[in-house]
Amino acid sequence: MAIKARRAKIKADVEALVEAGVPAEVKDAADAWFAVFNDPVESRAKGEELAAALEKAGIGAEIVERKDLLGEKTVWIFGGDGWAYDIGYGGLDHVLASGENVNVMVFDTEVYSNTGGQASKASNIGQVAQFAAAGKAIEKKSLSQIAMAYGYVYVAQVAMGADPNQTLKAMNEAIAYDGPSLIIGYSPCEMHSIKGGMMNCQMEMKKAVDCGYWNLFRFNPAAKAEGKNPFTLDSKVPAGGYQEFLKNEARYNRLTRENPERAEKLFAENEAAAMARYEKLKKFVDFYAPEA
Repeated sequence: MAIKARRAKIKADVEALVEAGVPAEVKDAADAWFAVFNDPVESRAKGEELAAALEKAGIGAEIVERKDLLGEKTVWIFGGDGWAYDIGYGGLDHVLASGENVNVMVFDTEVYSNTGGQASKASNIGQVAQFAAAGKAIEKKSLSQIAMAYGYVYVAQVAMGADPNQTLKAMNEAIAYDGPSLIIGYSPCEMHSIKGGMMNCQMEMKKAVDCGYWNLFRFNPAAKAEGKNPFTLDSKVPAGGYQEFLKNEARYNRLTRENPERAEKLFAENEAAAMARYEKLKKFVDFYAPEA
């Protein structure tokens, strides 16, 4: 909000300077900058040209001193799932509902990683963690779908190890979108106890997406104004190997050793929920499709 106010002030200062009369080169540079004021890329380039024109003309020194504000700022908030899904959800929801142009990146580890590994609303069915020693019995909270329900929030789920291009595309779309954005990234951590260790975390992301445990998609409200479908499902049809994926991580396979019958039941529920989630996302493609 402070950056927004400061940029509004420098814009007013440039407008006042132009109205008072300036050389043609400065006016042309100012007009070009006004035209891209909210563009995160072009405003920076045109802002540099405006600052150079002002310096050459020997005017607007107070504007040149603040030339870092001529370029549109990209504001990011970074946090974990414990904050986003649980203890800070009220604040996150307030920011997303504000409509302000701010981007939020959530690193989803599906557990309270930094406080000892407690279960959270981001934890999944059958996952073993503190306060869920017998495996969590209820589904994971769908933060992405809650945010999508607003209709004006850019939302994406990504997994860098599965599709780095989709991750970059989502981040660039979030930056370009003039409004609140939420990107949730699948983030294996030490609490997952992946076989082979964290050196395999990128491959684990790919396995998670391939088997359908984690889905990749993008919801871009700006696409509606262009007559395009705002919802893009980037994940392919699950390729199988779901139970093998679960058993590759100690947060799940621990339950198979301690309570195999319960593990079998909860892991089946986990897979069924994941397949239902994918089918629901497929329906979103049709639901959000523009009318012919």
